[in-house]
Amino acid sequence: MKLNKYIDHTLLKPEASEAQILKLCDEALEYDFYSVCVNGCHVPLAVSKLEGSDVKVAAVVGFPLGAMSTAAKVFETREAVDAGASEIDMVINVGALKEGRYEYVLSEISALADTCPCLKVIIETCLLTDEEIVKACELAVEAGADFVKTSTGFSTGGATEEAVVLMRRTVGDKAKIKASGGIRTLADAQKFIELGADRLGCSAGVQIMKETVTTTC
Repeated sequence: MKLNKYIDHTLLKPEASEAQILKLCDEALEYDFYSVCVNGCHVPLAVSKLEGSDVKVAAVVGFPLGAMSTAAKVFETREAVDAGASEIDMVINVGALKEGRYEYVLSEISALADTCPCLKVIIETCLLTDEEIVKACELAVEAGADFVKTSTGFSTGGATEEAVVLMRRTVGDKAKIKASGGIRTLADAQKFIELGADRLGCSAGVQIMKETVTTTC
C-alpha cells in the first residue's frame, strides 16, 4: 500500500476555522490521503467538500479526555455518522480502565462499535502501564473495535515504538493499529509502518509526502 493511503490527514485544534478545514480537505484530495480526521462540528463541511472522492471523513468522539458519559459518546457518534462520517476515533474512559472497571470500558466500546461502520479506540498509551495497554487492547478487540489507536496527541505524549509493538503483539490480526501523535517526518511514518501500524494520524501529512519526493529525487 502506498504511503499516502496510510494517512488520516488530521486537524483537531480547538481554534480550527472552516477555511482551515477546507484547506485540509484540499490537501487530502491533492495527495489522495485515506481520510481527513476532524472534530464533529466540521463533519458536514468535510463531507460536502470531499463528496465524489474516495477520501473518507473520520470524526473524533469523547475527545480529547474520554471522560464523558457513554450516552454522550453514543449521541456524538450517531450525529457524526448521520452527517456522513464513515469512521469514528473514540477516546476510552482512561480513569475507568486504570481503576479496573473493565466491564464499563467494554460496554462503552461495544456501544460505539454497534453505532458506526468503523471504530478506532484511542487508549492514550502515554497514561498507561504496559499491563494497562494490553488490557485496553484486549477489551477493544472483545468489544468489536476495528482499530486500537495510540494517542489523542493532546496528552503527555504521542505514539512510541514500544507501545505500537506491544499493541500489535496483543491484538494480532484481530484489530488494526493506528499510530498517532508526534508523527512529523517520513522517517517517523516509515518506522511505525514497519512496526505494524496500519494507519497513521498526522497533521504533518503534507510535509511527509513532500519528503518522499525529495528522497526519490
